[in-house]
Amino acid sequence: MSELRLFYHEDNKIKISKSLDILPKIELKNIIWIDLNDVALDVESRLEQFLKIYIQEDEEIEEIEMSSRYIETDDGIVANTNFMMDNFTLEPVSFILKNGILVSVRDADLRSFNETVKKIFASTRSFPTGFHVLVALLETRVEYDADTIEDTTDLITNLSKTLNTEDDLDEDILIRIKDLQEKVMVIRQTIVDKQRVLSNMLKSDLFPPELLPRLTMIIKDINSLFEYTRFGFDRLDYLQDTFLGLVNLQQNKIIKIFTVVSVIFLPPTLIASIYGMNFRILPELNWAYGYPFSITLMVAFSGAVLWYFRRKKWL
Repeated sequence: MSELRLFYHEDNKIKISKSLDILPKIELKNIIWIDLNDVALDVESRLEQFLKIYIQEDEEIEEIEMSSRYIETDDGIVANTNFMMDNFTLEPVSFILKNGILVSVRDADLRSFNETVKKIFASTRSFPTGFHVLVALLETRVEYDADTIEDTTDLITNLSKTLNTEDDLDEDILIRIKDLQEKVMVIRQTIVDKQRVLSNMLKSDLFPPELLPRLTMIIKDINSLFEYTRFGFDRLDYLQDTFLGLVNLQQNKIIKIFTVVSVIFLPPTLIASIYGMNFRILPELNWAYGYPFSITLMVAFSGAVLWYFRRKKWL
């Protein structure tokens, strides 16, 4: 859904406008944040002309090269990063900072943006400039990433319990493991992306000094999340190896059963084959007890094989 939100200071309060028509009526120094969510190109062009900025195309925002993801000039910063959606897809977001005004460009609704808006109106004095809004957005996003990692960890734990109690293993468990591996990979990708962007911000001379400790804390949180994702990868690799090992054991048990049955019936088959040969002279054929003798011999040999297997604890 297309949406424009302009946040500005007025009468010691932060107000919001959903139109750029108010721009000529307020001073630039009072504007802190302009959020563009899937707006039309003419809106972007109008804002570019008014603020003397350049809003990148989608292809430029999605560029993976670090030189394209963070650009700093004498009076502004352009930072492109990915925000993770609830369905574990990545949404590119571009942040433009100039003269203390933050311009955010995105094409999807993001929970972290709505949560930051709540924080702004809950504590207006904490957001004097767009720099403070950007830091709050990143803090909120990292908090959501931490919640997502916690939820994913719970899913991994439940899957581990299922693997330990499930008697009949099927490919559904392997599919769930692969799905969790992909989710953890997406989480890892998005936090590494933020880590790189934040590292450049920490080196910037444009950021207010009072925000540097908060940037440092975000990076520390990201490093902790990175360790959690690595732990998640290790657990999933272990579960995958365990699953494949259990599947091999099940297959070995099945093969073992067929092998035992084949060996047990091998002596009767051999005896039946001997007396089934078309020779004219077979002494036992004319013996009155030949048939009971052959049946007893078959049972005795089969029983002996079965006893031997049990003694060796192969059964």
